[in-house]
Amino acid sequence: MVENASTVVMPPLGKRSLRKSVYLALETARPGERLSRGVDIFLASLISLSIVAIVLESVPQYEVRYEAAFYWLEVFTVYVFSVEYLLRIWSSAEDHSKGESFYRSIKSRLKFACTPHAIVDLISILPFYLMLFGMFGNLDLRFLRSLRLLRILKLTRYSPAFDMLATCCKENARSLGAAFFVLLTIMLLAASGMYFFERHAQPIAFGSIPAAMWWAFATLTTVGYGDVTPITVGGKVFGAMITVIGIGMVALPTGILASGYAQQVRLRSDQYRAKADEALDDGILSNNEKSGLEALRKDLGLGKVAASQILDTRMVKLALNQGQASHVCPQCGGSIDPE
Repeated sequence: MVENASTVVMPPLGKRSLRKSVYLALETARPGERLSRGVDIFLASLISLSIVAIVLESVPQYEVRYEAAFYWLEVFTVYVFSVEYLLRIWSSAEDHSKGESFYRSIKSRLKFACTPHAIVDLISILPFYLMLFGMFGNLDLRFLRSLRLLRILKLTRYSPAFDMLATCCKENARSLGAAFFVLLTIMLLAASGMYFFERHAQPIAFGSIPAAMWWAFATLTTVGYGDVTPITVGGKVFGAMITVIGIGMVALPTGILASGYAQQVRLRSDQYRAKADEALDDGILSNNEKSGLEALRKDLGLGKVAASQILDTRMVKLALNQGQASHVCPQCGGSIDPE
């Protein structure tokens, strides 16, 4: 999302090809792009309405009473999402962020179709067509219907915060993998220990190591469901030790994610700060530069207050460096009172 904002150059509307216009309309809207903004609002609203309908459809009385309305809403939703998916595949050749030669071929479109957002777009419409053509015969299709709820992931395209979280998980994949491996190892040891202490006292709940894994999982994740608990002295002592260990194990991946997320926020703040320095290079912040900074702020997922503080700090620093702190404001050009 950030990469597209910094690399895509928007030509005047009259000079755009049809494919370029479609590509820009489907991309996340930037300031001044009214068509793209309208498309974003329409698609986000339709996704939300579809999710609400799917949830209400699971209520028996609503399903019977509004069956026709749910069906035609689903047909309309799938039609719109299908057109959107095909248009995104077709117009993906206009994304030159990875090189023009990469995207101007069938191979490039297939690669675009394998991106996470494109896969989510496909999954959001696939269950409808599978049920429509009866590809599963008389099997229970409730599972396919439930897959429609994955449409909520389409909203992540319009969420810089989720983009930041996804980047954080990707950058810390090794650390998270190591943490979950340690958690899995301790869970196996906990289940084995509880099996040793409780297998005779509770042969149903702890009669095997796989059966004891439910208790280990609930305890290590600090859920403490309570349906299975140790009753022997050795089991209680061992369970207490595992409970304490579980607190630290849950904090381990949480700390990794928190640290990574904070690092992403800092990196994006630095990127905004660098862009602000570039805009203030001539000592004046024009309207076009303000619009560009606002667009970058939204794409980076920074809050208005944080961005405003960064911008104010850079302007004050620039004024001090120029020795004009008591004369002219670089933002509005007005005089600054030294008092």
